[in-house]
Amino acid sequence: MASSYNMFRLRVRERSNLVNYLQKVNTFLPRGFVTDAARAPVEAGGRGQTDEKDERKSLNTFLVERQEQAERSVLISCQSRTNEKKFLKFLSKHGDIKKHFFYETYGTYAVVEFASRECVSSVLDTAAIPSGSHEAMLPFKSRLLSLRNLSLVDSSNQQSGLKCQPQTTIPINELIQRLSREESVDRQIISLTEIHQLTEENSRLRFLVCSLLKDVAAAYFPECSIKPFGSSVNGFGKLGCDLDMFLDLDSISGWNVKPKSGLFLEYQMKRANSERAVTQSILSVIGESVDHFGPGCVGVQKILNARCPLLRFAHQPSGFQCDLTANNRVAMKSTELLYLYGELDPRVRNLVFTVRCWARAHGITSTIPGAWITNFSLTIMVLFFLQKRSPAIIPTLDHLQDLAGPADKCVIDGNNCTFVSDFSKIQLQSNTETLEQLLCDFFEFYATFPFSKMSINIRKGKELNKPEVAPLHIQNPFETSLNVSKNVNATQLDRFVVLCQESAWLLQQRKTITPWGLATLLQPSQVTGVKSHKKRRREPPSERIKSLLESLKSKNQGKS
Repeated sequence: MASSYNMFRLRVRERSNLVNYLQKVNTFLPRGFVTDAARAPVEAGGRGQTDEKDERKSLNTFLVERQEQAERSVLISCQSRTNEKKFLKFLSKHGDIKKHFFYETYGTYAVVEFASRECVSSVLDTAAIPSGSHEAMLPFKSRLLSLRNLSLVDSSNQQSGLKCQPQTTIPINELIQRLSREESVDRQIISLTEIHQLTEENSRLRFLVCSLLKDVAAAYFPECSIKPFGSSVNGFGKLGCDLDMFLDLDSISGWNVKPKSGLFLEYQMKRANSERAVTQSILSVIGESVDHFGPGCVGVQKILNARCPLLRFAHQPSGFQCDLTANNRVAMKSTELLYLYGELDPRVRNLVFTVRCWARAHGITSTIPGAWITNFSLTIMVLFFLQKRSPAIIPTLDHLQDLAGPADKCVIDGNNCTFVSDFSKIQLQSNTETLEQLLCDFFEFYATFPFSKMSINIRKGKELNKPEVAPLHIQNPFETSLNVSKNVNATQLDRFVVLCQESAWLLQQRKTITPWGLATLLQPSQVTGVKSHKKRRREPPSERIKSLLESLKSKNQGKS
């Protein structure tokens, strides 16, 4: 969209060697559960074509692997001065240990994965009920244990040497300092992703918490499973993000069984007025169990009248804030879709992490419910922007639906949630744009986007007329009648637009100011308040931004 704002695009498009970038990106991305998104050779840009077998894992494959690891694991509270060698020698009596790590939250904990479930059973068989008043104990046994043998504690005054894995991100000031030392904006973006994304250990811990909670729910539904969804598994999760969980009752055997002939038996079960009432009843009783019997689970809230009923609580041993829902299959499909997009091109995750960090630094997003733009809405906006590139970096949802096979067909409550799951069927166009170029263009794209008239739609990959009166309209990818950004008010949208203008301007100044590049975008903004910017959206950056730039240059010259 042409506008006078584009006259100020003083761009210096230094195209860094994207081939080298994509070869290096695997150094950063696999820190968590990210699979081989940059393994295929490339010609001059994004993922190239290869005759080799596509080794990228589907989300379902990843979930199964992590769930199996969690079932073979225990979570043990131990003292900070625990002798690691003695600790492992003690536990190895029960079988081979495949992996272990320590971390700190409300104390020091160890996650220990054994080679088999029989090893875990052996550990539990030797565990004792805590000493004390017998009547005061709730004898619910779980895989959350405490180490009490004092002989495993180092008696010296020296540090124990336990290497604890990080569970939260570094402070913003430290992040800015690190980014300032990078050699290019592309490297800044990759470094930010490396610092913020979930580690493999944090991912394993999330699945273990789900597995521990499943042990509570299994008292009522022995064949149920509890799976993480959202940021914990879609590839865009930040260290410290909440743990969203889904109680899956579809795994219980006996559903849709058709008798062959003659006599057959069926279970007698109670009926409720609606599927929603069933969900509320199930979450209510599980909430009571978690509250009374779940070790480490505190502050349980039963939010059953919400559009999607849920349980909310804190799991102190892991430090996670947890939400448990049931019958939320659309959310699982949304998770799978975001995971797929993130696997198609490494620049997708890099750009999403960067935009989310930028938005959080400026208060565009918030952990408190309100009129702010959500992380999910921001992610959809990034995906839409990447679909609009020429050539497109990622395909539309409609195209992914066209590629789907019979096994991919999925309709939930009348909503078409079908899309291809086989990566080898998706052929991407060759796009060579760098991360710096994409980030700057993202800000410019939304600085001039006609929010007052148009809706964002990743199913079609193009703007559509807004079907309702709302400052920001982003169509839900699957429940297409819903606006995922319905909560956003005009004030917050105007702040977003003005910050996009300012950020595009500052990013083009490169190393003329300090801190530079992405680092300067994470500093406090000069946008203190917005009254009305309907006209300013199509105007060039204001004199205030130019004045800000001059003051920053003067400040830097004074330091030199």
